[in-house]
Amino acid sequence: MRCPYCGNEDTQVKDSRPTEDNTSIRRRRFCTACGGRFTTFERVQLRELTIIKKSGRRVPFDRDKLMRSVQIAMRKRPVEQDRIERMVSGIVRRLESMGESEIPSETIGKLIMEGLSSLDPVAYVRFASVYKNFREARDFEEFLGELSGPGRDEGDDD
Repeated sequence: MRCPYCGNEDTQVKDSRPTEDNTSIRRRRFCTACGGRFTTFERVQLRELTIIKKSGRRVPFDRDKLMRSVQIAMRKRPVEQDRIERMVSGIVRRLESMGESEIPSETIGKLIMEGLSSLDPVAYVRFASVYKNFREARDFEEFLGELSGPGRDEGDDD
């Protein structure tokens, strides 16, 4: 593993342990050249996934990008990092077990929406505003109206 500080390829593993959810191995590493210490994570990858963007462009699947988009939606929300990590790991497992190596970006968006809806309603709406490309306040109103469901009278708090 290359050192992120000096680029040296001679690093040593000082400690290895499974993560809390047992989906990856956390390794503490030490660079023999500069003395830098850093952490890496090793995960099982069942297959190489390619994402088909709306434009038709194909890009390699990036778990970190998926995590970043979820983290943005979850920013300043009272949800433990562990639950977010489990949700993202679950999405990745579902993508890998679909049996397809090329997956439309819309599929990932729907899986994230599904996960966020049960994790945090505010994060769900935040993500939806980007995913569904809300352009004005009316888009939020319509979406929130769909969330409250049919048959619910507005202003009826009883």
